[in-house]
This record gives sequence, structure tokens and C-alpha cells, in this order.
Amino acid sequence: MSFNADSDLEVKVRKTTERISENMHIVANEPSLAFYRLQEHVRKALNPMVDRRVDVEKIHTELQGRCYDIEYAVGALKSINQAEDSLKNIQDNLKNAIFLKQQLKYEENRRKKSDTNSVYKRLSAHITLDLSELTDLSDVVRETANRVEHMMSKATNSSSS
Repeated sequence: MSFNADSDLEVKVRKTTERISENMHIVANEPSLAFYRLQEHVRKALNPMVDRRVDVEKIHTELQGRCYDIEYAVGALKSINQAEDSLKNIQDNLKNAIFLKQQLKYEENRRKKSDTNSVYKRLSAHITLDLSELTDLSDVVRETANRVEHMMSKATNSSSS
């Protein structure tokens, strides 16, 4: 029985030493496994993180440029508000110029009509004959009046150009 007790004890001691050795091996190698996992994680995650950082810096630069553009536009709008009086003055001057141009055109058209009417009046004042008796002469007078009218309209058109 003592042999049996010794063999049981020996088996228990052997199992216990194996477990202690195994645990010591795990504890001793645990940091290297952790470092391996960390290295693996860094290797996989580092390139995308660097790419993202580059993208963020690029977007930041673009955003900064757009902010400067907006500040410039706001400044331009503020200066337009300061120019309101000058623009109103320009608008009033343009209205006056358009009105004066319309008046000149009206006067020019009125003169053309009065010149045309006065030619007819002058021509009819000189012809006081009763032309019904002289049918041949009335055709000549009518043709002459048409020619004079045509010449007057040409002269008026060439002077207005």
C-alpha cells in the first residue's frame, strides 16, 4: 500500500508541476502574444488612419479657402450697401436721360410732320386754279406734287441720319 500511495502521490505531483509549468509558460509568453496582437492591429489600422488624416487636412484647407471666399463676399455686400446713394443717383440720371431722349424724339417727329404738312399747304396755296376743266394739267400737277413730296421725304430722311 505504501507503493500505491507513493504512485498516487507521484502522479498528483507530476500533474501539479505540469500545470504550474504550463501556467508559467503562458504567463511568460502572454506579453509577447499581446504585443503581437497590438502590432497586428496597428499594422491593419495605421494606413487607413493616415489616409483619413490626409483627407481631413485636405478638407480643412478647402474649407479654410471657402471661408475666406465667404468673408470676401460679405465685405463686398457691405460695400454695396454703402454705395446705395451713388447707385440711386445713377438711376435717377438714367431716368432723366431716357426722358430727355424721348422728348427729343417727339420733337423730331413733330417737326417732320409739320414740315411735310407745310409743303402741302404751300403747294396748294400756289395752285388756285379750278383743275376740273383741265384734266391733263391736273395729272401733271398731281405727278409734280408726288415728285416734290418724294424729294422732301428723301431730304428729311437724309438730314435725320
